[in-house]
Amino acid sequence: MGPVTTTTSKTTATKGPPLAAIGRPWQHCGDPQFGNTCVRMTTKASLPVMAGLVVQQLQGYLPSLPAAVNATGLVLPAMHALSKLVVLGSAVQGVFGLPDAAARARREAVLTKRAVDSYIENQRPIAWEKLLCNIGPNGCAAAGVASGIIIASPSKHDPDYFYTWTRDAGLVVAGLVDSFAHNYSSILQTTIQNFVVSQAKLQTVTNPSGRFADGTGLAEPKFEVNLTPFTGEWGRPQRDGPPLRAIALTRYAKWLVANGYKDTAKNVVWPVIKNDLTYTAQYWNETGFDLWEEVPGSSFFTIASSHRALVEGALLATQLDTECRACVTVAPDVLCFQQSFWKQSAGHIVSNINGGEYRSGKDANSILVATHNFDPEAGCDSTTFQPCSDRALSNHKNYVDSFRSIYSINRGIPQGKAVAVGRYAEDIFYNGNPWYLATFAAAEQLYDALYVWDKQGKIDVTPLSLAFFRDHVPSVSTGSYAKGSSMYNSIVNAVSAYADGFFEVAAKYTPSNGALSEQYDRNHGGQTSARDLTWSYSAFLVAAERRAGIIPDSWGAALVKNSLPSQCSRAQVAGTYVAATATSFPANQTPNPTPTPPVSLPNTCANPNEVYVTFNERVSTQWGETIKVVGSVPELGNWDISKAVTLSASGYTSSDPLWSLTVPITGNGKTVEYKYIKISNGNVVWESDPNRRVTLRGASSQGGCAAQSVYDHWR
Repeated sequence: MGPVTTTTSKTTATKGPPLAAIGRPWQHCGDPQFGNTCVRMTTKASLPVMAGLVVQQLQGYLPSLPAAVNATGLVLPAMHALSKLVVLGSAVQGVFGLPDAAARARREAVLTKRAVDSYIENQRPIAWEKLLCNIGPNGCAAAGVASGIIIASPSKHDPDYFYTWTRDAGLVVAGLVDSFAHNYSSILQTTIQNFVVSQAKLQTVTNPSGRFADGTGLAEPKFEVNLTPFTGEWGRPQRDGPPLRAIALTRYAKWLVANGYKDTAKNVVWPVIKNDLTYTAQYWNETGFDLWEEVPGSSFFTIASSHRALVEGALLATQLDTECRACVTVAPDVLCFQQSFWKQSAGHIVSNINGGEYRSGKDANSILVATHNFDPEAGCDSTTFQPCSDRALSNHKNYVDSFRSIYSINRGIPQGKAVAVGRYAEDIFYNGNPWYLATFAAAEQLYDALYVWDKQGKIDVTPLSLAFFRDHVPSVSTGSYAKGSSMYNSIVNAVSAYADGFFEVAAKYTPSNGALSEQYDRNHGGQTSARDLTWSYSAFLVAAERRAGIIPDSWGAALVKNSLPSQCSRAQVAGTYVAATATSFPANQTPNPTPTPPVSLPNTCANPNEVYVTFNERVSTQWGETIKVVGSVPELGNWDISKAVTLSASGYTSSDPLWSLTVPITGNGKTVEYKYIKISNGNVVWESDPNRRVTLRGASSQGGCAAQSVYDHWR
């Protein structure tokens, strides 16, 4: 709201009603948001409403005032003054007596926008300070934390989050890199580079999930802050960490390339990325725990993150004059499997399958996929679950609606208005509360959608997304609405206000010092669980950037959205893991924009003599037994069973006990001998003689990609 105008016989501009006028009649005139009419405030207006208006004026004309005092003598922190006014919106509506629902909605949207503007302006520096405080070695809350390590929270009890999670760190650094790419900061660059170095070390740490030699250790979810393994009981493995870390570091490597530092990207950052991509290509289809560390099975978030990492990693490899053939080979199958999580009859994602069936599947897991896999060049593609796709919008409605009736703080909020949201409705952790990061993500998805609608110049309403749109514009019907049309404008205005509403919810339950914990209480909104959660601050900052139209560059979704195979398969490619040893960055790598040609996913292979051999072994096994292949070449361990390659049971059923894996082997025309072994509790059982043999057939021409399969039964 601009400066208030009072009138007697004519309109004159003033700074608003004098404090002494509270409780007496006064008029408000001339604001174009209210139709340039005069409305009369009477003694029936509640003091809190009047107080809110005074607070607004004090903020507008006394910006240095540390706190505004309301009419009842209570102190309201300046950063929340506008938010407090908006909470009283329904009372103000009655006072102003606006002529129709549309006008009231426009006015509410304006007030909400201004409240959110104020909240973000005040919260942003706090969030940056708090986030950087949680990063070693110099963060104010990170005493004893190794350089580059990001702690989840300074909280050391109830709950103890003083660890580093690979997933959380990857998500936070991805946000840091995108902010850094938009607005260069030497502090952020040092932070990112320290993170790269720390992860090069962390990848090699043997832990309860496994070891570095076969990649299994990369799936360990969390570590001590001094880079030693956490050995307590936990939900492991968690397979989202490697692809998320790869995504974050790929973003920084792309910045290096775009600014003329290709050698640094290739020699320092790529070796770390490559290990994570190798892990993802090998283990993506193995079950593991979800991002909330509770459900073993297949997670939508993990699968979608894996697909993005493989695609973006393959494109980066091309920029670096190398290749990630495993990425290109596996990515289509990952995207194909990703479609399995969609429940058409219900109109939402089932976030966990092959486990966790006791839940509805409506989970922040899916909202985070829409936001973290947002690609501004992919339009409203449903296959990659872009934020404005009909699937993602239908899912957003179903997810948000699942919280409307279960939290006390949401009571009385009508359909179509933003509410507090959490992980999933069945949550019982700390009594199952709203989460800040989920609330910000719900807003972020809508800001992403608004950006794409504006970019493509239209909004498509399908039968699937119709219910979402009708929550906000009841008169809308299916069809395509061009930019500038009245319906397009109505949708954009309504969805913008809806997105801001989630920020308004978060603002309402943000304390005066700006601290963001993990959760806020479902009954009264007070903070609970881990304090100063790094991911909460990151989620706020990223959502605020999307609201401001600061958008990351493409990760390649537009190149693959039409690449679904006709039939899903389960390609998994074994890889070699090599420790990254070049862990120092040249000085003074400041912005230096350098033309870089566009790249596409390669359809050729650099080495025609490298053959992708898929081993298929059918053998009935018991729980705890593992099948490996060992043979006469280095890729099969040179008959050393400690280096044998573990096959995957992802396709195993009682009727078809298949163990399989693709192993890259170099040697056109070479005859390879091999055998299968069964491992159980450290005991090794070899299949019977003689050795099996396969003769490799390389590609017939330069640039070809050689592949062959063998099909065996245990003997």
